[in-house]
Amino acid sequence: MLENNPRIAGDAEIVDEAILSRRSVRAFLPDMVDDDTIRAILAVAARAPSGTNMQPWKVYVTKGESKQRISDAILNSGIRAEKADWDEYRYYPTQFFEPYLTRRRANGFGLYGALGIGRREVDKMRAQHDRNFVFFDAPVGMIFTIDRRLNQGSWIDYGMFLQNIMVAARGRGLHTCPQAAFAPYHRQIRPVLDIPDEEIVVCGMALGHEDTSKPENTFRTDRVPLEDWVKFSE
Repeated sequence: MLENNPRIAGDAEIVDEAILSRRSVRAFLPDMVDDDTIRAILAVAARAPSGTNMQPWKVYVTKGESKQRISDAILNSGIRAEKADWDEYRYYPTQFFEPYLTRRRANGFGLYGALGIGRREVDKMRAQHDRNFVFFDAPVGMIFTIDRRLNQGSWIDYGMFLQNIMVAARGRGLHTCPQAAFAPYHRQIRPVLDIPDEEIVVCGMALGHEDTSKPENTFRTDRVPLEDWVKFSE
């Protein structure tokens, strides 16, 4: 089909490139992203589907002082990431199992390997994880929330909205990093952004221009072959 329609083929190439070039960037340049660009990205992303068009997302965009206050509140809380209480929702299983355990380990070893951090250098690992809470130095940090009265279907919708943000950002030459690490620190984040109790902190996201000089941004994850997880039937 694509071979017979050059316009569609061109559109597919643009969309595919935005999706394929999306990755979690963990070091950003200080170059600011203007509000009009942020608004345009979010407006496009809001075209994500949602059950009965409920549009369950709410976004708190932070820059400058407000972003710094979030970072300070978390990093000065004295709560280490491994001790943080996932009391609003659990992102990961209580205990990892295969094949997910192997994939998780490969991801961690790959990232820390790119940074030259050895498997027993726990302090360096913690320091790298803490960079989540400065949004990896991105000029824009977003915090996403959802009404706690909504159900699992709205969380599925939310995932599509988040993906739209990341793809729309790539279409504008920007990069992102979605960050579930913020969720267990909702008590520190709430007073900074005046988030009401009826909203659950879903995650954060860094937005900005990639710092290509940083070794952590050389890391690339792989993907399991389709044959391992797709079945066709007629």
